[in-house]
Amino acid sequence: MPTPASPPTVLITGASSGIGAELARSYARQGARLVLLARRRVLLEQLAEELRGLGAAEVEVHEGDVTRDGDVARPVQALLARGLGLDIVYANAGFGVAGVLQRLTLADYQRQLDTNVIGLLRTLYEALPGLRQARGRLVLIGSVAGHVAAPGASAYSMSKFAVRGLAESLRGDLRGDGIGVTLVSPGFVDSDIRRTDNRGIVQDGAPDPVPAWLRVPTDKAVREIVRGVRRGRAEIVVTGHGKVLVFLSRHFHRLLRAVLMRTYRGRPEPKAQR
Repeated sequence: MPTPASPPTVLITGASSGIGAELARSYARQGARLVLLARRRVLLEQLAEELRGLGAAEVEVHEGDVTRDGDVARPVQALLARGLGLDIVYANAGFGVAGVLQRLTLADYQRQLDTNVIGLLRTLYEALPGLRQARGRLVLIGSVAGHVAAPGASAYSMSKFAVRGLAESLRGDLRGDGIGVTLVSPGFVDSDIRRTDNRGIVQDGAPDPVPAWLRVPTDKAVREIVRGVRRGRAEIVVTGHGKVLVFLSRHFHRLLRAVLMRTYRGRPEPKAQR
């Protein structure tokens, strides 16, 4: 871990908006060295200017996609060449495919798993040398959907159940390297995820289908995440409704399943704008 004179180095994928961007703001205020990766470079550059004003020790932005080999590895290798490891890696990039099985194709499921599962694994493999050097912490952004599988969300729930299973196994696999693992399972948090269509493209004008009263502000969710990561927690379930759903899933699974089946109304996929 970093010495008092050395700022922590934090890598965040999917950093251009939502939870990723707010995590960057939180660590900037702590004077961290930030390595930010996302597909939307313009948003990353705008965020970087803001973060420097908040007190970040250093901000690097990298346009990249976790579904491509090498996009995470390149900044990690550059850090290692400077003698720097990774104190924290947030594998945050992801999106959600919506719809019942009958309306989805194999390509939809493949696209979902390529980003949320294989992309997360690629992030881990390519960041692993930096994590080993710093004996750092890997933070996997899962979802309450990794505990509770609702109708109309089979692709997304599959991916997040896989992330939860991966986290459980990695705690033992990475222990010998001195690397801690935290799983974050958010409920409904303000972000672009529900405005992202099934092809992974953000539709900026699309309304959020989750009512405002049920969504938790991003900064509030991130405060809980950062606090839990600092304490080395194994899992952080974010939002009050998320905690309730996880509890019901663990202890009253049949009841929760019946309620979900009766109340399901479907979530329309955000439509591409012309």
